[in-house]
Amino acid sequence: MKEPSFSVGVEEEYLLVDKTSRKLASSPPEELFSACESALEGRVSPEFLRCQIEVGTPVCMTLGEVRAELAYFRKTVAKESSDHNLAPIAASTHPFAEWTDQPHTDKERYNQIARTMQVVARRMLICGMHVHVGIEDEELRIDLFNQLAYFLPHLLALSTSSPFWRGRNTGLKSYRLAVFNEMPRTGLPPRFESHHEYRHIVDILSNAGALEDATKIWWDLRPSDRFPTLELRITDVCPKLDDAVAIAALYRCLCRMLYRLRRANQSWRPYSRFLLAENRWQAQRHGTSAGLIDFGRNETAPFVDLAEELIELVRPDAIHFGCESELEHIRTIAAEGTSADKQLKLAGVIADDGLLPKDAFNRIVDHLMSETLSGL
Repeated sequence: MKEPSFSVGVEEEYLLVDKTSRKLASSPPEELFSACESALEGRVSPEFLRCQIEVGTPVCMTLGEVRAELAYFRKTVAKESSDHNLAPIAASTHPFAEWTDQPHTDKERYNQIARTMQVVARRMLICGMHVHVGIEDEELRIDLFNQLAYFLPHLLALSTSSPFWRGRNTGLKSYRLAVFNEMPRTGLPPRFESHHEYRHIVDILSNAGALEDATKIWWDLRPSDRFPTLELRITDVCPKLDDAVAIAALYRCLCRMLYRLRRANQSWRPYSRFLLAENRWQAQRHGTSAGLIDFGRNETAPFVDLAEELIELVRPDAIHFGCESELEHIRTIAAEGTSADKQLKLAGVIADDGLLPKDAFNRIVDHLMSETLSGL
């Protein structure tokens, strides 16, 4: 079997905030998007809500390229936003914004989503990070798609950046996922026996008028409908660029590790979606601060131990791609915590479902503005 390219591309969504009030910019000026589009040459676009902006790298072959592209995006969006006293934050929720105050972008695609999904779509005041890995063979793509589901909770745990919603401590490290779960065709993906079976399912829904095309399928992981890639969608967007690049590196290495198993006529042991969903919940609830269930040993393993196992599991692939340093950063995230942990520390002692102290609002937003541009 010809080895896939394992090319990599990353999309990030940012929230735009007012530097003075720290509130979301519910109606940023049109010239801001025009300036970003001109500077980034088509690699930026508005998102569903007007307070959001999305960037996407070109096809990359190294994690160094990914880092350089994302750093340039963040610096450019920050520069253009600053002219309007605005700034981007790479976090999956804003700590105190009200979704009811945020108008959606007036584009036909978004207007159709709003008409079809109603309040479920209008509540989507959330941002994510999507990672594409190039796997050109359709059948191999579905085979790896099935096996990668096991690792989705691990990738989510490493990315969590959304502990607050409407000024409250949600008690979850990724409340974004709770909001997104209200949409149809989300969550853990089902298993498919072949690419033909996958396309058949998509065609049934498409022919019945339930969806326009497969881009309206929003699973945690999906075969892209636009590119010959597997698209990771479960992760929160990370304020720290180092974290984002490390997660992209780990996901790319996991894809190749599973390919190596396939080449040796082996595969990752399948587990029921019921069990995987439990680990998904644990990751959503605790991030890296607790653990996930090791189904082979029937016990919960601390995440720091799981991180070590993941690093060793894909080390040959990190060496192959030359991304050993990016992969090693997974250990740092597991030990020091994610953005969600840092935001909670800044908030101070606060009960689950408790209101954020007013003085914490500015601290958290200022931290997110700063960390979005740190290490660039």
